[in-house]
Amino acid sequence: MTEPNRPHNSLYVISDRGEVVTRYDERLLSKTKVSYMYSPGISPVTFDVDGVRFGCLLGMEIHYPELFAEYEKLDVDCVLFSTTGVSPVAAQAQGHAAVNSYWVSFSVPTQHSATAPPGVIAPNGGWLERCPTDGSPSVAVVNLDDSSEAAAESVTYARPWRRESRAGVYAEHQVTDPRSEDRTAAF
Repeated sequence: MTEPNRPHNSLYVISDRGEVVTRYDERLLSKTKVSYMYSPGISPVTFDVDGVRFGCLLGMEIHYPELFAEYEKLDVDCVLFSTTGVSPVAAQAQGHAAVNSYWVSFSVPTQHSATAPPGVIAPNGGWLERCPTDGSPSVAVVNLDDSSEAAAESVTYARPWRRESRAGVYAEHQVTDPRSEDRTAAF
């Protein structure tokens, strides 16, 4: 960054030829990071590899469901999430995968593998693969297959239905009825 601006906390996307393709800058920073360390980023980043669309998030952004929802609207298939945080962050990542019906890659340093082993979460919220919990360097490798058992229902039914329901499908089914409006009536 140009002086006096602080740097971004970034995730770089490197091609199979070793070239920088794009960079994601963490947007929602901790108080310490924004006060003393980094300048926040300003936009989501997506990129495609062999027909699969990816988005990126970092650090404490796991605590902001609106960022994960934003990537669902951008039609990503997988969010790559990296953090130095530990549990319950892994459980939150599972929830974001299930709520948005896409894969989430969960990356943490090896020293946290005993309590929050890295891995890849399926669109149904289940773990497809996890790295060892012994602190050894490792990589989780999976096939992001929409027709797999872990993804088919979520990608085929849940995600399209949520999109339809958010678009206002309920409006035509709402009724005006005195019994509905009286919230103290039990029967």
